[in-house]
Amino acid sequence: MGRRGSELEPSRWGSMILLLMGLASFSVVYIFLSTVFKPSSSPSLLSSTNSMIGSSESNGGNSGLEYGVGVGGGAGCCKGIENMELWGDAVKWGTDFKFNSSELCCKACKAMCTGNEGPCLCDSWVFCGNKEACGEKFGECWLKKQKDVLAPDKQASGNKIMWTSGIVFGRGEGIVGLETEYGTLHIKLLPECSPQSVAYILELLTLRHCAGCHFYRAEGRGQSWDAKGNHIKDASFGPPFALIQGTLEAQGQTFTKIESEYCPTIRRGSVAWVGSGPDFFISLVNHEEWRNSYTVFGSVLPEDMEITDKIGELPTKSDVWSSINVSVLESNVPLKIRRINIDHSDLNLNAE
Repeated sequence: MGRRGSELEPSRWGSMILLLMGLASFSVVYIFLSTVFKPSSSPSLLSSTNSMIGSSESNGGNSGLEYGVGVGGGAGCCKGIENMELWGDAVKWGTDFKFNSSELCCKACKAMCTGNEGPCLCDSWVFCGNKEACGEKFGECWLKKQKDVLAPDKQASGNKIMWTSGIVFGRGEGIVGLETEYGTLHIKLLPECSPQSVAYILELLTLRHCAGCHFYRAEGRGQSWDAKGNHIKDASFGPPFALIQGTLEAQGQTFTKIESEYCPTIRRGSVAWVGSGPDFFISLVNHEEWRNSYTVFGSVLPEDMEITDKIGELPTKSDVWSSINVSVLESNVPLKIRRINIDHSDLNLNAE
């Protein structure tokens, strides 16, 4: 039996009031906290896209990034890039190897990794998931091996390409170096979680120099976090915000904004974009108070965190970005991106 109009009114207005209150609260948080990563309009600073930091309450979401752990290291991610076809020597022929999703194809490739020893037998995969475009090829999953997984052989890309492709890094693979005057930061990339972001980093590897790439902001742990990155009870959440921030926009290169990808809880060592890039930051602590709003595409290996801590303590000058006090480096720290050839015994690839 339908209710009379008068009986519907309290519920209707109550829901509307709650909705308006929620939107207002969200707007206040966004306007105030989005400025934490936003430089001022001063010409001496690179402009950065807006990004949102959540409230100071833990959101109880993803427990965060696993630092360079074996295969993947991204809490079960398995993604690829649509409308792209990778070539390479086939280790599984797609005509006889089919799945219902690109994720299952990706996982089949990861399953061929040998675990703690040696490289992956499969380091790339190609899947046909568009029923209309693929026709009889729908579901084909081609598992492949690249000659150089840091420079995968891309056959074609674009809207007319019906394939989805991805790469997989095994233990000790997919590590690039951010070279600074204070030492080289070894970064474990996460292609299965943030494939578009990693594809951009691999493009930078092809450049002789990453001219224009540098750190421009540094803020230490202050009195709010301990040496392991854990927040101290009753301490503020910043400023300082315990991070180093920079840009990966190389001079002479056109940067295309990267859509949001893998957004876990920010942990000590997380490497993430500010908004859609090319500005990025490395967190010096566990920021469980931030909502899952930043695309994480890599993590600094534990033994190199002392380098980030050192940069975080360099001389700075105070600045204000939209009413937020920040610390800008007195002198920018140039950085280069280079390939890293690693003996598995050289670095600690496990979580801290």
